[in-house]
Amino acid sequence: MSGPTIRIFCKECREQLMVYRKRGKGSLVKTFLHKIVKDSGADGVLCGSCGSQYSREVRIRGLPARKMIGGKVFTRRG
Repeated sequence: MSGPTIRIFCKECREQLMVYRKRGKGSLVKTFLHKIVKDSGADGVLCGSCGSQYSREVRIRGLPARKMIGGKVFTRRG
């Protein structure tokens, strides 16, 4: 799978949480697990550095995903 990636960071401590293949220019609402390139989070829902919860594990259209909690993460292209 190829295409542009974004880096996702914790808003509290600025730790990089993951690198994700995102399509489109819209805001980040959810991340599908099969599109995550590199995952740095402790268990996928908590920041490994400060321990704050940034997402919830859900299933969307039958696929495992993480739903982002508003205001807990920010993104950068590349």
